[in-house]
Amino acid sequence: MSMATTPGRRDGRPFDSADPDNPGGPAFWRRPEADRLAAFARLRRLDAPVFCAEPGAPAGGFYALVRHADVVAASRTPEVFVSRHGVTTPRPARWVRTVFGDSMVNLDDPRHKELRSVVARAFTPRVVARIAADTEEVAAGIVDDLVAPGVDLSVPGDFVTAVASRLPFQVICNMMGIPDGYRSGLLHRINTTTDRAGVQQARRRLRIPGRGIMALARLHLVVARVAADRRRHRSDDLISALATATVAGRPLTGRELGSFFSLLLVAGVETTRNTIAHALRLLTEHPDQRELLLADFDAAATGFVDEVVRYSSPIVQFRRTVARDYELNGFPLRAGDEVVMYYVSANRDEAVFADPDRFDITRTPNPQVGFGGGGPHFCLGASLARQELTVLFRELFTRLPRIRSVGAPDLVPSNFDNRIARLGFTYT
Repeated sequence: MSMATTPGRRDGRPFDSADPDNPGGPAFWRRPEADRLAAFARLRRLDAPVFCAEPGAPAGGFYALVRHADVVAASRTPEVFVSRHGVTTPRPARWVRTVFGDSMVNLDDPRHKELRSVVARAFTPRVVARIAADTEEVAAGIVDDLVAPGVDLSVPGDFVTAVASRLPFQVICNMMGIPDGYRSGLLHRINTTTDRAGVQQARRRLRIPGRGIMALARLHLVVARVAADRRRHRSDDLISALATATVAGRPLTGRELGSFFSLLLVAGVETTRNTIAHALRLLTEHPDQRELLLADFDAAATGFVDEVVRYSSPIVQFRRTVARDYELNGFPLRAGDEVVMYYVSANRDEAVFADPDRFDITRTPNPQVGFGGGGPHFCLGASLARQELTVLFRELFTRLPRIRSVGAPDLVPSNFDNRIARLGFTYT
């Protein structure tokens, strides 16, 4: 790590863009997971956030918030740490935001609050009860398919395809009211909308950017067609609620509807799918924790979900821009500075979690920040994700108590989401 001062920045311990310990550089995210976690541990031991050079960034780079206290403080001070410039890495191009509208994650209050309240109002007690029943039905159907006559149990399958992707996709589609005719190929489009949220090679991205834009356009086209039908024939689903909702006395625009739709689909499917896959892997790698869960599932379920989210951190990071000069836990920041909140590091902070590299479903308290560090951008789907993991693994372990992962997971190199592309599994 260089001890020189980054030009135009305050004295400190800046990272050169080529430094292998710099989380702002693409090489960092191709390193083994253990190496990355060790690098974050070294950063947490420093006395201040490190400035990380980032090629092509407007501010020249960002300050890495790696401690739990810093991530929580930034999350809960939204008037200082704003989202409007874009929270993903890399940030969405301006023309993309103009054409497709702004996702709620890239908005600040009061606009963010207005749009978030539209979704919150749609989750009536009746809708919540229906989602719970639907989740149980979908989970049971997935296991039915696994044990159906004629299934070849001698060959390990892919848990991501057979189980982890199916549950959140079907639940979200049912909740939103997406007709069956639109669902074919929709999951593939969801996956490709995040093509740009990965790391880069020298000449090309590890994921293909053009595919993500085309997939996003098709998602917007689907919601436009379904919303038009729901305005004529309202149903008891989320798209009907959104298509007929008003904000500040006016209906949602087509771009706003499309942004809602793509956010709920992508966030609701991708993050939960990744968490489900990590859960099976972790329970297989830690048989003592598996036994604790199986011994009293209902008593251990909440701790199980929180620990999987903490340990795996399905969303690696989000970024914010500093709106005015501010002192974050004693560290001075200036207006225009950028910060990146590394949930993956905060969730391993030794100051908060005893023996943080140990997977322990009995850990209490467990103030994990995998759903965000609090504040207005706390994950809108946190309750649904908890419910899906609980229902699914109860069904799996009740009917297939020997289910386990096989071999190493196929991890997708990314500085945004902790994605498992494939995970072998068996249940014989």
